[in-house]
Amino acid sequence: MKGLELSRAYYEAFGAPMLQNEFPELLPQIAVGLFGSGSECFGFDDEVSRDHDFEPGFMLLLPGEEAFDRRAAFRLERAYAKLPREFMGFSRGLMAPVGGARRGVLRAADFFMEKTGSSDGVLSALQWLALPESALAEAVNGEIFFDGPGEVSRIRARLSSRPEDVRKKKLAGSLLMMAQSGQYNYARCLRHGEAGAAQLAAIEFARHATRAVFLLNGAYEPFYKWSFRAMRALPKLALEAEVIEYLITTDNDGGMAGAKQDVIEGIAADVIDELRAQGLTQAVCGDLEKHAYSVNDSIADGEVRNLHVLAGV
Repeated sequence: MKGLELSRAYYEAFGAPMLQNEFPELLPQIAVGLFGSGSECFGFDDEVSRDHDFEPGFMLLLPGEEAFDRRAAFRLERAYAKLPREFMGFSRGLMAPVGGARRGVLRAADFFMEKTGSSDGVLSALQWLALPESALAEAVNGEIFFDGPGEVSRIRARLSSRPEDVRKKKLAGSLLMMAQSGQYNYARCLRHGEAGAAQLAAIEFARHATRAVFLLNGAYEPFYKWSFRAMRALPKLALEAEVIEYLITTDNDGGMAGAKQDVIEGIAADVIDELRAQGLTQAVCGDLEKHAYSVNDSIADGEVRNLHVLAGV
């Protein structure tokens, strides 16, 4: 059973009845769900994931203290703590949570402030550019089981996609880094006899190619250890996961270097085809650097456009 399924089943079996029977007057102020940090919030959990933070439980998200006093929050905390500790063969609270509390009674504003620097999901263009993609992914993953006031759902909706100019700025930066590391420096490092530097160039190309794939899908890239799993599920360019993985897991000696350079150019060609399909570039060539500047030139907001091309990297 997946963690999200376990969480929803536990909420429906015990959480919803507890709230309806003991706190009916508070329901219009409460949201319930499971999202944030942890593989289970993305649906990526498996048996290996169960060594920490895997338990029946859910988040009870409250408004700020001015709208929901501490006494009511304390009553909810006690009621949550009294819920059954065993459910469907899994136990609650056997291990201390890694990275802080992920279940139980939380303030919604505190959660979103921690993830995005904004308690209500309203961000400036510069804030959007500075935020790690993985933090945004954690703000909008998982599921909402119940949202009395609807505010948590509204905040998640605000954060669910970047402004288009921000997407373009981030994409331009990744395209430029792909050009520099893969199309230019990988082969040069090998000609210099710098095998380690060549592998770093291949990894840098792979890192930014991965980012470009997520950006072209309008999706957030999760924490790096789940990038390939998430990429394989994307609607566009999902097959790039296999060739990018090949690029960073094979040697550079023998005849492999030439094959890997071909892979780099193949990935670049696929990305350029998608740029053209989305009308993001006016460049007509295979040079990713020229496409990077073309994407940047199309940014409508002059302040964002005139930032350094790597401002979103």
